[in-house]
Amino acid sequence: MEEKLGKVIIAPGVLVTIARLATLSTPGVVRMSAGWTDSMGRLLRRRGPGDGVRIEVEDNTVSVDLYIVVEQDVDVLKLSQEIQTEVSRAIHDMVGMEVKEINIHIQDVEIPLSED
Repeated sequence: MEEKLGKVIIAPGVLVTIARLATLSTPGVVRMSAGWTDSMGRLLRRRGPGDGVRIEVEDNTVSVDLYIVVEQDVDVLKLSQEIQTEVSRAIHDMVGMEVKEINIHIQDVEIPLSED
């Protein structure tokens, strides 16, 4: 007999952290970007841990928007697909929530400075 003990509520910040860590651990990602919609907001406030990740939860289903900067010679399509797989797996494995969609927004390509 399974006894219901109560409710488990996952804070959106936990989902942001999971998505962010899974994204940054994918080779080819340089850093998260705040996204074009937050450009003015960044001038007025400090960057926070949620920069680069937008989470929406509806009916125990997660939608994720990721804003990233990638390395120069990376296959952007392949990298984006890897990120989608890793973030989806991480959210499902860690909190048991279904992922509806993961949208990848490539904000910039990091070009290394020459050594001259």
